[in-house]
Amino acid sequence: MPFNTYTFIFFLSIVLIIYYSLPSWVQRKAFLCLSGYFFYAAWNPIFVTLLLFSTLFDWTVAKLMIKHLQQKKILLLMSITISLSLLGVFKYGEMLLLTFSQGAAWLGWDYHAPTWKIILPVGISFYTFQTISYILDVYRGKISAAKSFLDYALYVSFFPQLVAGPIVRSDEFLPQCATLKPFDREQISFGLCLLIIGLFMKIILSDAIMAPVADLVFNSPEQSNTLQAWCGVFAFSGQIFFDFCGYSLCAMAIAKTLGFELPQNFKAPYAALGFAYFWQRWHISLSRWLRDYLYISLGGNRISPGRTALNLMITMMLGGLWHGASWLFLLWGALHGFLLIIERLAKKIFRPYYQDKAIYNIPLYLITVLVICLTWIPFRTQNLTDLSFLIGSLLGIHTTASSLPLEESVIQLVFCTFFLLVGWHF
Repeated sequence: MPFNTYTFIFFLSIVLIIYYSLPSWVQRKAFLCLSGYFFYAAWNPIFVTLLLFSTLFDWTVAKLMIKHLQQKKILLLMSITISLSLLGVFKYGEMLLLTFSQGAAWLGWDYHAPTWKIILPVGISFYTFQTISYILDVYRGKISAAKSFLDYALYVSFFPQLVAGPIVRSDEFLPQCATLKPFDREQISFGLCLLIIGLFMKIILSDAIMAPVADLVFNSPEQSNTLQAWCGVFAFSGQIFFDFCGYSLCAMAIAKTLGFELPQNFKAPYAALGFAYFWQRWHISLSRWLRDYLYISLGGNRISPGRTALNLMITMMLGGLWHGASWLFLLWGALHGFLLIIERLAKKIFRPYYQDKAIYNIPLYLITVLVICLTWIPFRTQNLTDLSFLIGSLLGIHTTASSLPLEESVIQLVFCTFFLLVGWHF
């Protein structure tokens, strides 16, 4: 049930009417929880059992951690292993099986992989990361185990951010479950206004304006000339921003109409001066999760420079794989890991010479935004062949007759670049 459908607008209207009609806070939370399960079941009812299992299992494990301190580490490992195993089987099983089959063929083995017919549960990456963060926070003593199962179940199944984020921490959400959310006309009105803006970003800017240009180039990179290739790269850079940011804004808006606050997920990422700042502004909830639960757990930057570089690379590569089951996502993550490593070295070498003078901000910004846009190429292309064709077109190596008039290509390039810069203000 995507946000940009009439079905969801009808669903939200009914939820708001019933939610604010219920007299007690417990009833409202129970209704929101059931609404989340209904929202999830609208996609595929059978996977509600997977969502319920993850909720019950991790809530129980957290309780056991408090009671059995000696076995706390064993319980933690059991919880994380099961959560990641479910995510791995459903999301990465086909990719791993295909890779093994291709590797066997390369070694001369006659192996035919069985057909993989498991459906990927929508939103499993998001709610799995939420439950893992909850377990880790309880293990580290950052938070106490949730006393109310209803509150924890609502935290996992809260429908505004269930299938597409942002990834909410338990210490950000559970305290909000403590008090009744009164009917606030101004807050609901503001939430609905944000919802309209988010839908505009998703439906108009991303789907109607950016996507057709990006699809034209990325679906047939061998037929694109240099101008069209650059146009497609900038168009996809705008498409993915307005798609992700628009959906996150919709989630924040819907939560606000229900009296809840969700963390900001995008903060003018294309205005970043440097790649580290980009990741402080892009998909902020995921960036924080990777930093706090993976990068720091690996040792962060508290150890040798070489180990720090390795930690950065591992974190970004796994972050790339989180986005999808493809080795091209791994490549995309590796590129960002490499950029962060190079940036750390460059700051140590060149900072004493320019001492953060503002005059250097313009070239630094231009380099940042250009390189970030180029790194989206493996994120969007379907295979290495398309990747090589598109890079060749960008460099003018592959020349082909334009399928669009030159004037139209220039107009599209200017138009896409303009809306890309609009991202400064969202």
